Amino acid sequence: MKNPHMQNTKLDAVFEAYEKLVAQTDALFGRVREQFPAEVSCKAGCSDCCHAMFDLSLVEAMYINRKFNERFGFGAERSAVLEAAGEADRRATRLKKHYYQRAKQGVSDEEIMREAGRDRIRCPLLGPDDTCLLYEFRPITCRLYGIPSVIQGKSHVCGKCAFTPGKAYPTVQLDRIQDRLADMSRDIALAVGSRFRELHTVYVPLSMALLTKYDDAYLGVGEAPREN
Repeated sequence: MKNPHMQNTKLDAVFEAYEKLVAQTDALFGRVREQFPAEVSCKAGCSDCCHAMFDLSLVEAMYINRKFNERFGFGAERSAVLEAAGEADRRATRLKKHYYQRAKQGVSDEEIMREAGRDRIRCPLLGPDDTCLLYEFRPITCRLYGIPSVIQGKSHVCGKCAFTPGKAYPTVQLDRIQDRLADMSRDIALAVGSRFRELHTVYVPLSMALLTKYDDAYLGVGEAPREN
């Protein structure tokens, strides 16, 4: 039997590495904002990025799940967030099925991505006053949303920001950040001794990260249950 304390210690080490990456991305955002204050329009009360659709790597999902459970114990506020998470996850599932059908119909990946960009789902952590209930532990995607970025060769920028199209700006290479998150997710699988070889490839929306119980059964720790 594996030592739970040893597993937790190893997980803490991975989460500390994740927090260092978060600090680096915050510093990057800060430098761009300082250099282009008129272009970066992010401010308190703006929640445009809180309706975007994106998935979290295993390390981010587990980290946010842990912080949510630490912050919100039993009570009405926790129940309200989880209820919102359930609704958001059902809507995300319906939309993903729709995109899959569109792909089968021959619609290009670019068009599907544009359509997904127009579809909006309210983040379950977005409070009634349009502020994040877990702001200091928000995902890296949220932290970088207001500055130019590139992922898989495609440029992205918040529509509410004032960056001039075609002009050169410091640009975040999101693929590199995603690669680092993927490595940390592999470290998670190694830390818990998972028997699931593809555990590190599981990506989920934030809503599912809040709803999931990351226990031994989910992580594939220990022997596989025997079939009757």
